[in-house]
Parts: sequence; C-alpha cells; structure tokens
Amino acid sequence: MADSDFPGWHGTTIIGVKKGGHVVIAGDGQVSLGQTVIKGTARKVRRLSPGGFEVVAGFAGSTADAFTLLERLEAKLEATPGQLARASVELAKDWRTDKYLQKLEAMLIVTDGNDLLVITGAGDVLEPEHNVAAIGSGGNYALAAARAMMDGDKSAEQVAREAMAIAADICVYTNGNLTVETISG
Repeated sequence: MADSDFPGWHGTTIIGVKKGGHVVIAGDGQVSLGQTVIKGTARKVRRLSPGGFEVVAGFAGSTADAFTLLERLEAKLEATPGQLARASVELAKDWRTDKYLQKLEAMLIVTDGNDLLVITGAGDVLEPEHNVAAIGSGGNYALAAARAMMDGDKSAEQVAREAMAIAADICVYTNGNLTVETISG
C-alpha cells in the first residue's frame, strides 16, 4: 500500500505565549484520521525535567515521532544542562542529518520559561517574534488571535486559552479540550 493510500493524520494546534514573566504552552486534544475524529482528549503538551532542569514542550504531527524527538531533546538537555537553545540546535542538527530522524514528521514548541523556541525537521530553531509561536493545523488561526491580544491586559494563559478557542471555532482539526502548562522565567 502506498503512502498516498492513507488518508493522513490531521489535527493539533499548539500555541506558546510569553508574557508577564510567564510562558504558557497550550495544545488541543483532537487527533483525526481523514475526516474522522479518532480521539478528542490527547495530551500534546508535556513537562520534561532532565537533570532537574524544567522544560515544557508541545508537539504537532505524528505522536510516535514527537515522542522520539522529546526523548532526544531530553538527552540533549542532560548533556547541556540549563541550555535549552543549545540543546534545541543540537537536536535540530541531528534531525536534519540523521537518516532515521529525517523521516520523523512532527514539530515542537519548547520553553524553559525564558526562551520560547520552535524546532522543525528542516533544521530550524526559531525564536518567534512578538512572543507568540503556534504550530499545527490551526496554528495560523491561534497565532493571529494571540497576536491581536498581546498588547492588552490579559495574562499569558488567558491569551493562549482565548486564541485556542478561536482556532477551535475555525479549524475542524482542532478542539477545545486543552492541556495547558505554565512555566515562569
């Protein structure tokens, strides 16, 4: 059976918002296969603690691929304690050059409370403008909504939750069952 014979996994919206000394990563719970919702309560935001160094990560894409990347990120963080940016660059280099990792289909948003980064399989480690990052099928909707709210009085968590609600209203691959993790810088 060819890859084109599979309807493809869709779903996930992850947002990271940095505001007021806090960083929030929120993700929806929907996993879809083609036009069918397979699960509505998936946890796509995780808290990692390699060597006592706390990091929050959200992922979009294949769950198995994302878990592989999260394990690799934990190993990189153990090798470079307290250096999220360096560990992220090392992961991105491996992801880009390792033949096994090149096949992984996922994206990550990670934070240690100070840095907010997007890591891609193209070898990118991006620090977003305007202290907001979003990935996944509803990512552009959540990003636009969050950016519109950033200058107001809302907290990072309020911005993330409201942006996710807007994305869930627009994107059929995003639902309102959120996992929200906050970390302070």
